[in-house]
Amino acid sequence: MEETNKESTKEEIKYRGIRAMPFVIGNETFEKLGTIGSSSNLLVYLTSIFHLKTITATNIVNIFNGTCNFGTLLGAFLSDTYFGRYNILGFASVCSFLGMLVLTLTAAVSKFHPPECGNQETAPICVGPTTGQMTFLLGGFGLLVIGASGIRPCSLAFGADQFDPNTESGRRGVMSFFNWYYFTRTFAVMVSLTIIVYVQTNISWSLGLVIPTITMFLSCALFFVGTKIYVRFVPKGSPLSSAAQVLVAAFKKRHLQLPEQPCFSLFNYVPSNSLNSILPYTNQFRFLSKAAVKTPEDHINSSDGSAVDPWRLCSIQQVEEVKCLLRVIPIWVAGTIYYVSVVQSQNYVVFQALQSDNQLGHINFHIPPASFIVISMLSITIWLPIYDRVLLPWLRKFTGKEDGITLLQKMGIGIFLSVVTMIISGIVEDKRRTLAMTRPMLQMTRGKGAISSMSGLWLIPQMALSGLSEAFTLISENEFFYKQCPENMRSIAASFFFVGMAGSSYLSSFLTSVVHKTSNWLAEDLNKGKLDSFYYLIAALEILNLGYFLVCAKWYKYKGRAGDNKVSERTDQNEIVI
Repeated sequence: MEETNKESTKEEIKYRGIRAMPFVIGNETFEKLGTIGSSSNLLVYLTSIFHLKTITATNIVNIFNGTCNFGTLLGAFLSDTYFGRYNILGFASVCSFLGMLVLTLTAAVSKFHPPECGNQETAPICVGPTTGQMTFLLGGFGLLVIGASGIRPCSLAFGADQFDPNTESGRRGVMSFFNWYYFTRTFAVMVSLTIIVYVQTNISWSLGLVIPTITMFLSCALFFVGTKIYVRFVPKGSPLSSAAQVLVAAFKKRHLQLPEQPCFSLFNYVPSNSLNSILPYTNQFRFLSKAAVKTPEDHINSSDGSAVDPWRLCSIQQVEEVKCLLRVIPIWVAGTIYYVSVVQSQNYVVFQALQSDNQLGHINFHIPPASFIVISMLSITIWLPIYDRVLLPWLRKFTGKEDGITLLQKMGIGIFLSVVTMIISGIVEDKRRTLAMTRPMLQMTRGKGAISSMSGLWLIPQMALSGLSEAFTLISENEFFYKQCPENMRSIAASFFFVGMAGSSYLSSFLTSVVHKTSNWLAEDLNKGKLDSFYYLIAALEILNLGYFLVCAKWYKYKGRAGDNKVSERTDQNEIVI
């Protein structure tokens, strides 16, 4: 493939920002309509159509979701090291479409799934899938895993690449892109969890899987239509190798002393074809700076000024790129702990709704318990346009800052809101249980206990706050990783988010298991347990997390640019006021 006019280098980038945004966001929206609309209902599909046992189906779904999240690391590495975000996105989109097509065929073609259960006087006779049917199904899952592993870490970073970071309009465009990206993404998830899931469950699995397959095809088509206007960065080698060289060189020179003025005395070399912006020297992680100390044993190439042995001598630029990665890790930890509140609130609001009065007014309509999760998504969908078009311009005038408030400040607000969410959830649950014990309704949930006379509408505030918390924290976290990591590692940085989500799920499961074994808080019948105490426990965890985050944010130094050495010493860059 010729690279002329197809691949952008540092010298010939032509940013088209807003023109490219519809294609990238459209690709993401249709992809989410396709994959979420199927994966969210996989458990029902595997048990009802493939007649798998619940435990088998649950394990398959858990492995599928976990592999999709952890696979983003591999997809990000291949993108940043070898193929570039455009190629990975194109390949992954096609794989997702093929995976959806295979999944659709398992429902539409009778030979690809077990026959319907036969009737018997005592119990229905259900035949499980054959080896061939199971292999075909798992092949579709494999294609979906490949697609998710490539799309998830690259889509957001690729969209942000379309804006010029060196201009005010470009930087503002990136901020708006992140907001609108999540707006459309959340809207697509809402449609998937309502309309598509309804069609699959109540009308036809074949039709319910054809619809997301068509949207996945549209996702592919829309992505490739915009090919000619995309900015496409060419990878310049493995960024992880450069990081490893810094660690090895710093260890070899651990006994050396740093010069008094390191920013002027250390080895300073930047390749002419580097994609990364030139970084100023910082005093944090000084032990790594020893990797750039030049000794008599270190030799320089006369042709380009690079080090002969990069495993013994590294440049200030390489060292500072590693420092960027190390600085974001504590923030990543805080984000991972934060998401525990989101996971638990979404898990247990369904059980709260099951034992609440879900009748809507005086009409004969009951709100499905799972639909309360959509409230948090609706909250995000409503809030983001208001913030982007109304609040953000006002904040820019009020603070005099281009971002309105910093990314860390927005993340701090989100973590604080998670504390408020958990406290309100505990108060509402205490009220629900009290009414269930004193004034229960006549109906009983199946094996769960009495239904409280409290209206399920009282669950809306906690879910709306949870969505608002996500809007502040998760969007800012993704933008933070994108901006604060080196340019040649932005796909890897995007994968941090998904790995953090996987870590949050495991941490949530561990926390739930410990509480369940040591107390009766999480009883099968919520009226016999103390779910409110569990919510308060998570609130306490998030308070500790907020304190930890504030310490990390105060310590954090935002990534600077060349010539910013004096500025980087100022403490106001670490401002995190909520």
